[in-house]
Amino acid sequence: GNAADLDRVHNRKAHIMRTFIHVLVAATMLQACMHILPEPIPQPPPQPDLTSCYAVGLEGLIGASVSQLPTNGQWSSVRIIYPGQMVTMDYSPARLNVRVNAAGIIQSLSCG
Repeated sequence: GNAADLDRVHNRKAHIMRTFIHVLVAATMLQACMHILPEPIPQPPPQPDLTSCYAVGLEGLIGASVSQLPTNGQWSSVRIIYPGQMVTMDYSPARLNVRVNAAGIIQSLSCG
């Protein structure tokens, strides 16, 4: 009985060790495959659609002072947004949003 018990324990340990080795080999193979996959090509950020607020053509003002923004545009309103400024979440497609940095330099334009 004692020899049979030792044999069962030995077989169980061997089974656990084989299972561990199989899992380790599978994980290593999977990790190797991960390095074969090509890195994704970075895509440029999408350009905002400026048609609904009639701001097409103003993209050239990005990097300029907000004072250069025309005052005679067809947009219904203009919202100048400084860093950290709270804004309402209402969406108005004809409104021009102008995000500026602390020095008043235009960082981005969007409708809404």
